[in-house]
Amino acid sequence: MSSRRTILAALLAAGLAAAIPAAAQAQAKDKASVASLAFVSSAPIFIAKERGYFDAEGIDLDIKIFNAAQAIAVAVAGGDADFGITAFTGGFFNLAGKGALKVIAAQSREEKGYNFVAYVAGKKAYDDGFRNPKGFGGKSVAVTTIGSSFHYNLGMLADKYGFKLDSVQMKPVQSIPNMMAALAGGQVDATILPANNALKLQADGAGTIIGWVADHTPWQLGALFTSTKNVEGKRPLVERFVRAYQKGLADYADAFLAKDAGGNRVFGAKAEAAFPILEKWVEPKPSFEVVKVSANFMDPQGRLLVKNIYDQVAWNQAQGLVDKTVDAKQFLDLSFVKDHLDLPK
Repeated sequence: MSSRRTILAALLAAGLAAAIPAAAQAQAKDKASVASLAFVSSAPIFIAKERGYFDAEGIDLDIKIFNAAQAIAVAVAGGDADFGITAFTGGFFNLAGKGALKVIAAQSREEKGYNFVAYVAGKKAYDDGFRNPKGFGGKSVAVTTIGSSFHYNLGMLADKYGFKLDSVQMKPVQSIPNMMAALAGGQVDATILPANNALKLQADGAGTIIGWVADHTPWQLGALFTSTKNVEGKRPLVERFVRAYQKGLADYADAFLAKDAGGNRVFGAKAEAAFPILEKWVEPKPSFEVVKVSANFMDPQGRLLVKNIYDQVAWNQAQGLVDKTVDAKQFLDLSFVKDHLDLPK
């Protein structure tokens, strides 16, 4: 009798299990969101998402696309996104300095030999002789916001080549599409744009690339970050997110940063395999040839140039854009990625 009951119980359990959908039987994933720009520089996130690296870490990831870096920082600080990946801005440093954000890994950096952000002259300015980034003094330039990475690019140029930054008429237009429209419409002499956008303007005959930031002022442009609340309360989730991100970084490096023995960039089968992912997520939708030009440098492990971030904070403070109390040490969490570079002495 006991044996019969055991058999019946086993059959009942099997029947119940069969009635439960497979999705319900699988372990539920943690939902998380990341705020990003639709740029090639966000490729590691896109690759990790499409190749299942976040799923493998138990993360159901939602990618939220924004049009400006500052909006991403605000979204993460305000809890509208769990993670953010974009360029540093004065506004970012102010939010981070108040304890809202933690930088946890590197994103893009301007590295000689890899194009990312371009200086673009408008048609009239170019025809009038503006053909070198040294000549930004006295020009009108479209930027997203004052304190943006584009503002900092101009500041580095001014420091290097000796023109006065306050002679540049910066016109904040809030978003990348608006920067492109301002140049195409002749409202400004120049702008500074990620390669994919700059190449689109040039192909349309609306502007001419006159140089690349990496050739003039290399720097740590962007980072992966999250809220301080997540670091303190959801550390295992943050660790898993970083692991998935690093896998995306490694794939990106294998596909788009390879060089041959002569130091020339090469784009083989791995690049061809990864290209459809970029084609899906990046705007304007790039061709493979455009990706070959615009695939910028990112450290394959997500290591930051740490001292450079201290330098950026100091420059923004000198311009009155960042509060004097902000200390990079307080918002840099170097514990999620090993062996960061250029540590302050």
